[in-house]
Amino acid sequence: MEDSQDHLSPEQTDKLLQFQDLTGIEQMQRCREILESHDWNIEAAVQDTFNEQEGAPRVFQRPVRQDERPPIVNLQPSNQRVIMYPGQRPQGIFQWTYYLLTIPIRFAWSTFVDIFKVFISFFRPDPRRYVTDPGRDVENFITSFEEKFGAQHPVFYRGTYSQALNDAKRELKFLLVYLHSEEHQNTETFCREVLCNDTFCQYVNTQMLFWACNTSSPEGYRVSQALREHVYPFFAVIVLRENRMSVVARIEGHITGADELVNRLEQITAENESSLVAARADRAERSFNQSLRQEQDEAYLQSLQADQEKERKKREERQREEEEAKRLRQLEEEKEQQYLQREQRKSELEREIPSEPETSNPDSIRILLKTPAGGRIERRFLMTQSMKFLYYFVFCHKDCPDDFQIMTNYPKRTLPCEPKDGEAEPPSFREFGLGKSEMLFVHDNDA
Repeated sequence: MEDSQDHLSPEQTDKLLQFQDLTGIEQMQRCREILESHDWNIEAAVQDTFNEQEGAPRVFQRPVRQDERPPIVNLQPSNQRVIMYPGQRPQGIFQWTYYLLTIPIRFAWSTFVDIFKVFISFFRPDPRRYVTDPGRDVENFITSFEEKFGAQHPVFYRGTYSQALNDAKRELKFLLVYLHSEEHQNTETFCREVLCNDTFCQYVNTQMLFWACNTSSPEGYRVSQALREHVYPFFAVIVLRENRMSVVARIEGHITGADELVNRLEQITAENESSLVAARADRAERSFNQSLRQEQDEAYLQSLQADQEKERKKREERQREEEEAKRLRQLEEEKEQQYLQREQRKSELEREIPSEPETSNPDSIRILLKTPAGGRIERRFLMTQSMKFLYYFVFCHKDCPDDFQIMTNYPKRTLPCEPKDGEAEPPSFREFGLGKSEMLFVHDNDA
């Protein structure tokens, strides 16, 4: 897992665990690389994994992207192995004599052809220099190869050279590149006897990616110019070494048989396997470090979120306290305002209460009030006066509650003495039927 890669989504994590369970591959990083190379198509990834183990062709084909560029390839790394196979030598005196006599003719003809090609190139540039559809060039080669030699062949990588390099680097695999030249005299024999050999197919399918193309196509010609081959058939073994894709071996010339080629490839892979082991270890270390950093970031984020939650709760608590304090202040202010209004109202009503009549006045009524606290209050009124003045008197008295009712003892009745807006004035003491002396009770409505 490289540092530049994003974290996995929950859906990708589920696919990763499911793929590991289905295939039995223990390395989680390897499982991720396979899924990424299949664009997270788990069905195709599982099928290709099983096919690769059995030496069968892949079912998944990556979409061809014109803008995908290959990684930089080191064409001449240190300790590059170059294996040259000579062409078929003449046998017998007659063939040697013919070979020696035709050397000048062949030299003159090849020189003439080269000069002619150079001359023609000034007027008609080689169309192979213009790569327009590299993916189609590869598909056309695979189709023509199968039409001519059959379906028994190594699994061809169905994609461009750039994609093959990128996948080999991503999957940490060897990439075997084969350049096919139809004009070479040994090509057809080589394809039938070596490329289509079952031993060669089994080895390549299980050990490496295999990319091939015809040099007569623009894509094949471009790769031919990049790898600078000299003789056909031509193979190049490319692998990640020291963080760069490197051509670690070149095999050129007429190879005698499939077993010989497989032995050479086994030797090459054995010599360069250590670079892949180091790359895998490096990726595993980066993956571990990234996972560790991710866990640390998650722990820090959780701690930060917890702190933020605490701070939020504190702010909310402070806000609630401030709102409660504000509400209490408003309530106190309202109570204070109500108190002032009541006191003002009491002062106004107290001035309206008529003077207490003399005891000797035959029309007076003696009222004895018993307060809720057990106290006693006495006051005289005129029988003809409205009972509202009794209400005013009780309302303005300091020992009486603000919300009250005045009641008789027996029979128990409530005096309609409180004046109300829109209603008739309370009756007089005589009209209500009170006698010359009455014991009344002040009832606290809030009690």
